[in-house]
Amino acid sequence: MTQKTHALLEILEVQPVMPVVAVESAADGVKLARALAAGGLPAIEVTLRTPAALDAIRAISAEVPEAICGAGTILTPRQFDEAVEAGSRFIVSPGTTHEVLDAAKSSDVPLLPGAATPSELMAMIEEGYEILKFFPAEQLGGIPYLKSLAPVFPKIRFCPTGGVSPSNVGDYLALPNVICVGGSWVAPKDMVAEGRFDTITQLAREASALRAR
Repeated sequence: MTQKTHALLEILEVQPVMPVVAVESAADGVKLARALAAGGLPAIEVTLRTPAALDAIRAISAEVPEAICGAGTILTPRQFDEAVEAGSRFIVSPGTTHEVLDAAKSSDVPLLPGAATPSELMAMIEEGYEILKFFPAEQLGGIPYLKSLAPVFPKIRFCPTGGVSPSNVGDYLALPNVICVGGSWVAPKDMVAEGRFDTITQLAREASALRAR
């Protein structure tokens, strides 16, 4: 197991749920990261889906030392480098390309790459990856699909994201090949917009109490 795999494990094993968020301003990002960390979810994936994402990552990294801020929706090597420069502690991509893998090889920041098909998993194993993002989880087959992969790829562990919710999160976490899940329900956009960060902290506290059965 590589040093970067160990570093990624230390992040993902901290909590059963990884908040996946899109923020509209750096200020919102800072408040959100503080609220989530206060509820027991210090690791947070800020997706590059808004113009404010990199500024938010930069601000969280500088102002919220209790948070472990990563960048998600990384699609290109340039985005990878920009996210690292902004202070991201880990990088998440929905899928995988050779170019993104090459960027990861030249960086000390660990990558959580997306993969789903048996061929993609075999390719990731050849590249030395054992921890993968599974996205969009529900649309790709969800829990039954992950169950079918487990005996064929016993060393691979997943962070399923996409369609994971309070109603099914326990079933995902019960799978032996799931290390944690990604979810947006702990930080709803309307709550962020309305400044209901105390409620977000409570949602995070409930999520952080979840454990694999």
